[in-house]
Amino acid sequence: MNLKERKSINKSVNLIQDPSKPIITITMSKKQQQFQFRDAFILSWSLKDALGVAKNHPIPFVFGVCLVFFMAVEYTLFMIPPSSPPFDLGFVITKPIHRILDSEPGLNTILAGLNTVFVGMQTTYILWTWLVEGRTRATIAALFMFTCRGILGYCTQLPLPEGFLGSGVDFPVGNVSFFLFYSGHVAGSVIASLDMRRMGRAEMAWVFDTLNVLQMVRLLGTRGHYTIDLAVGVGAGMLFDSLAGKYEEKKKIGVVGHKV
Repeated sequence: MNLKERKSINKSVNLIQDPSKPIITITMSKKQQQFQFRDAFILSWSLKDALGVAKNHPIPFVFGVCLVFFMAVEYTLFMIPPSSPPFDLGFVITKPIHRILDSEPGLNTILAGLNTVFVGMQTTYILWTWLVEGRTRATIAALFMFTCRGILGYCTQLPLPEGFLGSGVDFPVGNVSFFLFYSGHVAGSVIASLDMRRMGRAEMAWVFDTLNVLQMVRLLGTRGHYTIDLAVGVGAGMLFDSLAGKYEEKKKIGVVGHKV
């Protein structure tokens, strides 16, 4: 490739090299670009570059180590047979809480009632942002989230955990059936908390986050959800909040374009 074939020269940051030292990359048109193995990106690494990954990019490096570790775990563990209940580390950790709540039904009912109040707080805040403040993002996120939860919850109906401690005052009230995967309790709280932070209501968001953690501990202690239900609930809240934001941006662009 000679100089005449070069279309443009851009500065970019190499993931392997020190991000404070930009390198030069060459961009060519599709017709002119012909890949050759000697141009492979990895061949440009030096020993210093490879050793500098942990220093310059610690988070991806830790994820890489975790990838190798969990590959070893996955390929060597004994799988749970169909006749046995699922293994859940959260259930193992919360065994003392489960024993207490199992022996104290009154305490279990009180905590279930308080948890239902917290769910009401989430619902009230999300509806408030729409009906009173005129902001729709949190409400749209909740609609996205609960719709997806309904689809996934019906497609894969997990067995009720062994030792489940139900309560007539727990949400949904009345000991009715519910989807285990994923936790709408947790996802709804995350959606409300993210909206609070966007609006500068940091103290209120911290209160919701703290109550959400206590809620997750209780749900594990009562065997009301598997650990994976709660973890995915956190991710679902973040995901659908982001999708709701993108939806609003797209609608705003469409309105502006229509006016023009």
